[in-house]
Amino acid sequence: MGQIWSAKDFLVSPPKEPVPPVCVVFGQEVFLKRQVLRVVREQLAGPAADELPMERFAGAQTDWAEVSQALWTLPMFGPSIRLILVEEADGFVSRFREALEQYVSQPCRKSVLVLEVNSWPGNTRLAKAVAAGGWTVDCTPLRPGQIAGWLAVWARQSYQIRLEPEAAELLVEWIGTELGLLDQELQKLALAVGPNGRVLPEHVQKYSGSWRTKTVWEVLDAALAGNLAEALTHLDRLLLAGETPVGLFAQMSASLRRFAAAARRVLDAEAAGQRISLRDALRQAGVVPYFLDKAEAQLRRLGRARASQLYHWLLETDLALKGSSALPPRLVLEGLLMRLAAPQESRPPTPNPQEVPMERNI
Repeated sequence: MGQIWSAKDFLVSPPKEPVPPVCVVFGQEVFLKRQVLRVVREQLAGPAADELPMERFAGAQTDWAEVSQALWTLPMFGPSIRLILVEEADGFVSRFREALEQYVSQPCRKSVLVLEVNSWPGNTRLAKAVAAGGWTVDCTPLRPGQIAGWLAVWARQSYQIRLEPEAAELLVEWIGTELGLLDQELQKLALAVGPNGRVLPEHVQKYSGSWRTKTVWEVLDAALAGNLAEALTHLDRLLLAGETPVGLFAQMSASLRRFAAAARRVLDAEAAGQRISLRDALRQAGVVPYFLDKAEAQLRRLGRARASQLYHWLLETDLALKGSSALPPRLVLEGLLMRLAAPQESRPPTPNPQEVPMERNI
């Protein structure tokens, strides 16, 4: 019997039954597709999976006659089964839907056909036929909120290490949501902590990310600490290494938006006659628990007047980097850092009517 799987479940608990003659792998997450294909090969050939020959066809350039010939041509030597992969097969499926429907109804039992597509509507005759007798694996990208939990499971299953929840959250914060890059970082962490090792946030800070990633954080940390000279020195290193102001701003703004969101939560609570601690506001804004102490200190130093303007500053900087300002992009980014690094005013300026004041104890 066939089955429809999510890639997350398929990889955690691969099916025990033999691989059916037709499999469909759909969605936009390339890393998940690659891992699903690896499982299919392992199910077919076991320890010799890497030696199993796989014939690849480019879906946009091939026709059904070529694929059909490959499926029905049995190998004279080597493995007794053939694996045929049609990559980027959306157009291929559209052009040869009737032939595929006929093949699924009477497939060659000595071959496995894998169709790799981006879209796979489940209400078509072909999709229903594959679901009835083959495997359909959904490789839609994970939602951001799912990634840290999935990483912990993947680390234990693939690398025999225990990735603590805070370390998983920090890894996503540090590296981003691209699963292939996160998997590479898990490999480095596995080497660092050894088999059955426990990965803590300190390990992520020490071993994960490129120097560019770490330097971006150092730029922001220095600016928020009031050390403009250090922030500009780190910025200069990044720009000389080929980074762009637009790309650097995108990385910095992710953290600053959390600060702005935390400030807004405090302000909204005050407006409603309630009170929320700055720490709770930062937590609700998505700051990783490991960074709460540092983030709270940074936001307190930023102060009420400037924290209330963060959203405005970020929008202004974004528009300026995209062409609304005559200033060079580097100077635009330096201007943002100067605002962040400036000392608090002893008497905050009168707020703009469109801006909301910050929490009293900041």
